[in-house]
Amino acid sequence: MTVTAPQGFRSAGIAVGLKSTGKPDLALVVNDGPQRASAVVFTTNRAQANPILWSRKSAQGGPAHAIVLNSGGANCFTGDFGYETTRLTAEAVASAIGSDDAERILVCSTGLIGTGDQVFREKIVGNVPALAAALAADDTSAAAAILTTDSVEKTAVHAGEGWTIGAIAKGAGMLAPGLATMLVVITTDALLDSDALDSALRGATSLSFDRLDSDGCMSTNDQVTLLASGASGVTPDEAVFAAALAEVCDSLAGQLQADAEGSSHDIDIEVRGAASAADAVEVGRSVARNNLFKAAIFGNDPNWGRVLAAIGTTEAAFDPYSVDVSFNGVRLCHAGAPDRPVDECDLTPRRTHVAIELFAGEHSATIRTNDLTHEYVHENSAYSS
Repeated sequence: MTVTAPQGFRSAGIAVGLKSTGKPDLALVVNDGPQRASAVVFTTNRAQANPILWSRKSAQGGPAHAIVLNSGGANCFTGDFGYETTRLTAEAVASAIGSDDAERILVCSTGLIGTGDQVFREKIVGNVPALAAALAADDTSAAAAILTTDSVEKTAVHAGEGWTIGAIAKGAGMLAPGLATMLVVITTDALLDSDALDSALRGATSLSFDRLDSDGCMSTNDQVTLLASGASGVTPDEAVFAAALAEVCDSLAGQLQADAEGSSHDIDIEVRGAASAADAVEVGRSVARNNLFKAAIFGNDPNWGRVLAAIGTTEAAFDPYSVDVSFNGVRLCHAGAPDRPVDECDLTPRRTHVAIELFAGEHSATIRTNDLTHEYVHENSAYSS
């Protein structure tokens, strides 16, 4: 179990024909309470899909009762018809689960942008009753129903003292912050109000999903949702809950990184000795988005010069001629000059660690990214054909 590991939740995932593969493509997670609370973080892309527009409005009106998610179509840039499809989906779910307010139903979609017709609508709305009938407290199918180009399901569970957190996620491409490209549903049976959930969720996402930058591309459909049922009757210390939630989000971010489209290296860029946390993030992100660096890692080439060139484009406070750079534990650059021979560094393992020491302060941050491969280019060159 994942999102149904906490008490007070049921979920389901079924195939309705949105995907040509016949795999599950419509999911539903219902919060049965007894005391519902929720928090949501959305993409900061100005171009937003119809489900995001709906869910933003819904989230302002009170705690969510349920969230319905489809893969196989983003329902983005589909005009008034697409927004109406989202509204009808929420209304169908509300009716099927006995909710008296469709605006308490969050909606998420993922897939190709610009597609969505009457057939798409009918496959979703018409199959909501069957989806609701499949709801179960021991369900394991919802995690598969939200996947697109993902090769594996992404889940996490944390057991607290009398309370639990469960989560599912999707994401393999367009992974960049604000929010990192994904759909995530997190559930907990802890007894917490929406304000406490919002604070914990924003703190957790800022240290995990917002530091995942696989390809620098931000989606139109990103949404991370946290639902609380209060079914455990336990109110954890808010700091303890926030730490546990951060752990769950960090696990999911790592799983997203490991499944990034076409990648052959998972790269952790650790920036140390920064004047501020913001500087550390800016420096790490400048490397994560540098195609020359990413291509070098694909070729198992520890080209530390590309790291220095990348970080030199930032406005962070540091002296480029005092920086150290290490690849997989081998310091190749010291004080802005060559140190150890590059042939001492082995970049053949998938897991790659790059350490950048700025000597400008006491702050640090790690940005997750991936290399740039032939497979990534091929997969995305034929995505819509």
